[in-house]
Amino acid sequence: MLKPTRLLLLGAPGSGKGTISKRLLKKFPQLQYISSGDVLRYQIASGTTIGIKAEKYLKNGALVPDPVMVRLITDQLQTHNWLNSEASWLLDGFPRTSNQADQLNDVLDKYDSNLNLVVELDVDQKVILHRIESRYVHLSSGRIYNLDYNPPKVPFKDDVTGEPLTKREDDNAEIFQKRLDKYNEKIGALREFYQEQGVWRVVSGNTSDIIYPQVEKLVNV
Repeated sequence: MLKPTRLLLLGAPGSGKGTISKRLLKKFPQLQYISSGDVLRYQIASGTTIGIKAEKYLKNGALVPDPVMVRLITDQLQTHNWLNSEASWLLDGFPRTSNQADQLNDVLDKYDSNLNLVVELDVDQKVILHRIESRYVHLSSGRIYNLDYNPPKVPFKDDVTGEPLTKREDDNAEIFQKRLDKYNEKIGALREFYQEQGVWRVVSGNTSDIIYPQVEKLVNV
């Protein structure tokens, strides 16, 4: 494994970043983990000021503004003391814009903790939209299920707690297409930002079983 590993996973909403992250964490337990989605959900569920603001954007299929996301993720890195040159960690889903990347890079550079691997998950977006229509989530943990290929053991119940699963308000084709459109608008500049740093890689496939071995190979060098 890269030592230290400072890995960013990127991909369109619904591309499977969370699933790939979990498999990486199981394979490489020394990796620490921050999911932008988990951070947002925690803030929303806690009813914080920043969570209330973020929820309004998400319900309309919009991205949370850059200053809000940069603050959230930077605070998480500092809280866990991961801003040092020896820590190994994985960012899931952040940054999503070149502006966020530039701001994050400024923070990491001060601590000699710059990213050394950025992997984009390239998944057919028609497949993503079909997948979203069948997706349910256990809100308090963030565990995600899909009725087609990753169903819960008991229909519409979380495998661990037995609590009811929920369909997120933004998990429908119309709203999700807006999120995909915004991702497509931003990814070009973000890709170029990390290509210039020499850390950008792309893996392609429509299932995690196809994508994951490619990601593991990049990490396990």
